[in-house]
Amino acid sequence: MPKLKTHKGAASRFRVTGGGKIMRMYGSRNNFRRKKRKPVTVQFGRTVEVHPTVRKRVERMLAGQ
Repeated sequence: MPKLKTHKGAASRFRVTGGGKIMRMYGSRNNFRRKKRKPVTVQFGRTVEVHPTVRKRVERMLAGQ
C-alpha cells in the first residue's frame, strides 16, 4: 500500500500539540469584524480542541506528516 499524503488544506488549518491534541482556530473571523462584539473577536484569536466526532477524520488527513 502506498504512503498516505498529507492533506495540505488540513495541514494549514490544524496543529498537533505535544500531548497529541489536534487544535483548530475559530471560523468566521475575517468578515464584518467591526460589527462583532469585542469578546467575540477576542475569542477568534484562540485555538480550540477539535471535537471527538471529527478527530479521526482530521487525523487521517494529517497522516502524512
